[in-house]
Amino acid sequence: MRAAAEVIAGYSTSFGLACRLLGPRVRAHVRAVYALVRVADEIVDGPAAAAGLEPAATRHVLDDLEAHTLLAIKEGFSANLVVHAFALTARECGIGPDLVRPFFASMRSDLEVVEHDERSLRQYVYGSAEAVGLMCLQVFLNAGRPGTDRADPLVSEGARRLGSAFQEINFLRDAGHDRDRLGRDYLGDAPGTRAAVLDRIDRDLHAARACIPLLPKDCRRAVATAHGLFAALAHRLREDDGTGRARVSNWRKAVIAAKVSLAPSPRGVRA
Repeated sequence: MRAAAEVIAGYSTSFGLACRLLGPRVRAHVRAVYALVRVADEIVDGPAAAAGLEPAATRHVLDDLEAHTLLAIKEGFSANLVVHAFALTARECGIGPDLVRPFFASMRSDLEVVEHDERSLRQYVYGSAEAVGLMCLQVFLNAGRPGTDRADPLVSEGARRLGSAFQEINFLRDAGHDRDRLGRDYLGDAPGTRAAVLDRIDRDLHAARACIPLLPKDCRRAVATAHGLFAALAHRLREDDGTGRARVSNWRKAVIAAKVSLAPSPRGVRA
């Protein structure tokens, strides 16, 4: 778990800020989920190619990581520290192949698909973001508790829509890098696409926010902070012309986190 925390700490100040607001019951487990996600993402986003691997060899590395992860969940052990941490989390919290396989399928499509159509994009967003949100929801519900409950459909829908909003914000923010460095185009450049995506993001963020009070109490502030950070990014994307990489300053991030921390805890039906 410490190794997984070290991996994820190097990637995102926003994630690190939100994660510190999680209760200790769930914090290490969420870091384990995102550490595995980051390792898989790095395989397809350049380091393997930079090391000289051909696409077929990169695909083999990704396939091997998926198989190794599924085996570790079944057996409860891996010599890979990040996979071992994820497997411990998956076994305790009820994260199964039904969420792991769609995630890896989306990572695999990054090696195969250059331009998405509407159907392939929805499949990609589900696996790369919505399924990860559902993994985190399993952690929120089950970490440190007997049994492995499933969330009710309303909360699951909120987790999916929050993950989708996060992913589409990243699509817009990283469009230049994805196109110029990785040769990928997730959204296309048809007239009105950017505005339509931002409108969809706003709807998803609004729907997801309504579900935050239904989460366990020790998760609400962290999710609300992540929601606030990405909502601020979406606002910046509306203001920008799309030529640069929109970001929220560290000062603004601190203000958002402080407002969430000082506000009354959202009341919900779950303890």
